[in-house]
Amino acid sequence: MGHDRAATGRATRAPIADDGDALRFCSTCAFGAVCCDRGVDKLALNELHCLVEHVGPYRAGEAVFRNGERFGAIYAVRSGTVKTRVVDLEGRELVLGFHLPGELVGLDAIHPECYPCDAIALEPTEVCRFSFPALSTLAARLPGIQRELFRRMSKDIGGKALLAGDYSSDERLAAFLVLLGRRYAERGFAPGALHLAMSRGDIANYLRLAAETVSRVLRRFQDQGLIRVDGRDLTIAKPAELYALARPILDR
Repeated sequence: MGHDRAATGRATRAPIADDGDALRFCSTCAFGAVCCDRGVDKLALNELHCLVEHVGPYRAGEAVFRNGERFGAIYAVRSGTVKTRVVDLEGRELVLGFHLPGELVGLDAIHPECYPCDAIALEPTEVCRFSFPALSTLAARLPGIQRELFRRMSKDIGGKALLAGDYSSDERLAAFLVLLGRRYAERGFAPGALHLAMSRGDIANYLRLAAETVSRVLRRFQDQGLIRVDGRDLTIAKPAELYALARPILDR
């Protein structure tokens, strides 16, 4: 799902992921651009009938897959938002990441051959299930698919910068918002318009901060005019100033 801007200036939801047809890939398809660049349309992939399956909708709190389940597919978020997490023996949750339309979930299961975490829908969510054996066959025909997989894996590793290093709560939260804004913009959302499907507690968990700290910093950012918050919709009002706060993380 994406954002557009209503006449009132508030962020509103608009679909951007379910716009494909028999010949064309959805605009947020994880591999559509790679295939199109090689002149391959959806009909040309009919022989790989096990490649993709549309699954869902999942309700908020439902699992796309669970930690320990046998790996057989990679998932791409089609609409909605997915949280990845692990839960320890004492029941404590550790949030690993958030995944938006067009982003892949399950890449870290390729080597262990089982899913090392849970993938949980944060709102009504649909996914595309890519059979990994069929995807491997396609990668042999289209090397760009393999490169895209490696690129996505590398990007996931790079995203861990938010969690490493001795950074302040302001720097961590500013970097989180800037990077989330970039990801939304890449998927057709209005610049600076974010929909926070994740709770403040989830954000705090991911950034390894206290939930009260995240709420306090968000209020301060709002008082300083850096952001505007309306429920779960957030607008970056002063992107240059927010980026300046995040610079120690983003420019390292």
